Amino acid sequence: MATPDSSNEETIGLRPPDVVMKLDRLGAAHQTRLSFLRATLRRLHQENWRFTCPRWDIGADGVGVAVYAAEGPDRTYSLVCFSHDLDPTMRTDRVIAEAWDATFTLFDGVPSNEDIERLAANTPGQETGRFLDRDLILSRVNRSARLFEHVVECLAAGRQPDAARLQDVGYLMRTTAVYGNGKFGMADRDRTADRPELAGPFRAEMLTVWLIRAFTTDLADYLAAVRAPETAVKLDRGLRRGIGVGNATGLGLGPFIVNHPALFDRWITARETALARVRNLKDATPETGAKFAELLARAVADAARWQVPDPLQTKKIAALRKDLTRLTEQLNVERAPGERPWDALYRWSEQALSLEGQELLVSLMIEPHGELVDDLADEMAIDEAAAFPIDGSMTIGALREIIKNGYSWALKTNYRAGAGQARFWYVSDNKLEPRLGERAKEPGRELELPLAIGRDVAALYEATAKENTDGLLAGFLLAHPEHRHAARRAQIAAAHPYAEIQDNLIGADLLPLNLLRCKLAFFGATRFDPKSDRWLRINMFQDAPFPDEFYDQPPDDWFPAPLESSAP
Repeated sequence: MATPDSSNEETIGLRPPDVVMKLDRLGAAHQTRLSFLRATLRRLHQENWRFTCPRWDIGADGVGVAVYAAEGPDRTYSLVCFSHDLDPTMRTDRVIAEAWDATFTLFDGVPSNEDIERLAANTPGQETGRFLDRDLILSRVNRSARLFEHVVECLAAGRQPDAARLQDVGYLMRTTAVYGNGKFGMADRDRTADRPELAGPFRAEMLTVWLIRAFTTDLADYLAAVRAPETAVKLDRGLRRGIGVGNATGLGLGPFIVNHPALFDRWITARETALARVRNLKDATPETGAKFAELLARAVADAARWQVPDPLQTKKIAALRKDLTRLTEQLNVERAPGERPWDALYRWSEQALSLEGQELLVSLMIEPHGELVDDLADEMAIDEAAAFPIDGSMTIGALREIIKNGYSWALKTNYRAGAGQARFWYVSDNKLEPRLGERAKEPGRELELPLAIGRDVAALYEATAKENTDGLLAGFLLAHPEHRHAARRAQIAAAHPYAEIQDNLIGADLLPLNLLRCKLAFFGATRFDPKSDRWLRINMFQDAPFPDEFYDQPPDDWFPAPLESSAP
């Protein structure tokens, strides 16, 4: 294993927030080995979790209930699956749907028959159901109209489905929501936050989606067998590994990282710390060098397969392919002895590659160094309540210094101009989901959510301009409570440097997709496929091992996809 540089050279620090926290760079993020689904599977593997399907009561029509159990050292979680007969005309990606091909609840423990009966009365209704504190996660999926029936038909006929078609779609079913954290009566986060296997962000959600993936392929195998028991075959394991779980994600996901600044800071800090650790290595071992070269070759193949109809993302992908060619050539350039090779490669990328290429390089550089960085995955959660109270004893002068030093980007924007505040965020009535309105064209501005952080902090700075700098913040906020929100944000950002996205979130040039992609990359998503500037499709767990092969395959060597699984 390579070691960090212990010479007298200056230690390479984390990339500064004014570089990292720009929306265009955040919107070029790729998954890393710290992403939540990767960290979840590593933990399960390290603790020798076992996976079974103790109940499969699905009829020949594909309707019924199944249960998947994840059994760990101290407790069991059960995914209770309800498979439905959905009219194809009701199948939609939209969150406002009222029926789905399958619905799920992740249950804390082993459900009794009474538990399953209760869930059968509530889970299919999703938002209209009511749940208890042993119900952890709620989700639903729809079948891929392009692929699910093709796979069942082929397997029933005794042949494997078309590999190129599998790669093109990448999933048999896609989720349209994965709910947790107390919604609809489910367990609050506090119930499970102290459990080691769920202590990291969104690990219960990731476990749920991984088990859903197993259900989707098991259902295809089963339906093929009941359709043609004499000829049916099971889906080839190599082909099956290329199937993930699709997801359609819209604006409802975006505000999360704005509303959780201290938590978002932990996510970014962990990734940036991992990158800094790698850049500080004084050498590259033959093992890590060879692994990086393999990962780069896999990335080249993966980028060649990444095709989307969106013109902006298509342009980025074309630039990425050129970046990977340059990067491959750069690996053959001889470096001066003693130079930190990983740092040199990253510094070269800042001048030579697009943002998409730079951020993929960050992921590729971190990837071979699990022993050096994997501990950071356990540092990505935080007690947000500790950062919430306002320190009223702070002086006005100290607050203004925080804003001047940390929010210079916000103070430069003209929010009085139409373009500076062209949009506003609000919550829709029909699904209580965040939406983005056009301020000059749409009603509802009085319902605006407090997501215009730059504008609000700039207004606070302006409001304190004539205040006594030795005066206390408490007195100012007592007289001007409308600035409490901005004052709290400024104090959080002072302690958490990566808390704020350093761009105007209500400006005319806002690309909301950048918010979505950033969060999804931390989840571990791949195959970003924008359908507009406000929603996209992704894939999760593609090329990861399945529960029934969890200890037969490497648990964490599937990003980018191995070359043997990438060829059609």
